[in-house]
Amino acid sequence: MARPASEEHATPQNHVAERLRVRLHKHADAFGNLFVETFHYLSLFVIGGCIIWAAVESFDLMIERGHSTIDDILLFFIYLELGAMVGIYFKTNRMPVRFLIYVSITALTRMLIGDIQHNHKPSMGIVMVCGAILLLAIANLIVRYGSYRFPSSGSHDGVVRPKIQAQASDSD
Repeated sequence: MARPASEEHATPQNHVAERLRVRLHKHADAFGNLFVETFHYLSLFVIGGCIIWAAVESFDLMIERGHSTIDDILLFFIYLELGAMVGIYFKTNRMPVRFLIYVSITALTRMLIGDIQHNHKPSMGIVMVCGAILLLAIANLIVRYGSYRFPSSGSHDGVVRPKIQAQASDSD
C-alpha cells in the first residue's frame, strides 16, 4: 500500500515541529479564550454598574423633586429590563433579543406618554409611535413563536436555562 505524499517526506524533525506547532496552537487558543472571557466578564460588570449608577441617579432626582411621574416609573422598568438582560447574558452567554424589544417598547411608550402629557394635542407623530410599538409587539410575537417552534436547546421562551444533570441510576 502506498504511503501518502506527506508521510514520504516526513522526517523526525518534521514530526517534532508539527508537535510543537500543535502545542503552541493549543496554548495560544487557551490564552485567547482567557483574554476574551476576561474582557467579556469585565464588560458585563461595567455595563451592570452603569445601569445601577443610572438608576440610583434617576432615583435621587425623583427624591429631590418630591414626587414620581409615569416617566420615572417607565424609566425604572427600562433599567430593570437592561439589568435582567445583563444577568441573563452573564449566566448563559446569549443575548435575549426579546429583552431588547421590551426595552424598545418601554422607551417608545415613555416617549409617547411624555409627548401626550406635554403637548396635549393629537398629531401624526403619536400615530407613528403607536405603529412602531405595534411593529415591535409583532416582532416579539414572531421571536417567541420562532423560539418555541425551533428551540435552540430545549428552550421555549428564547432564554437558555442551565440543564439539570440527571442523577446516576441505582443500577450498580
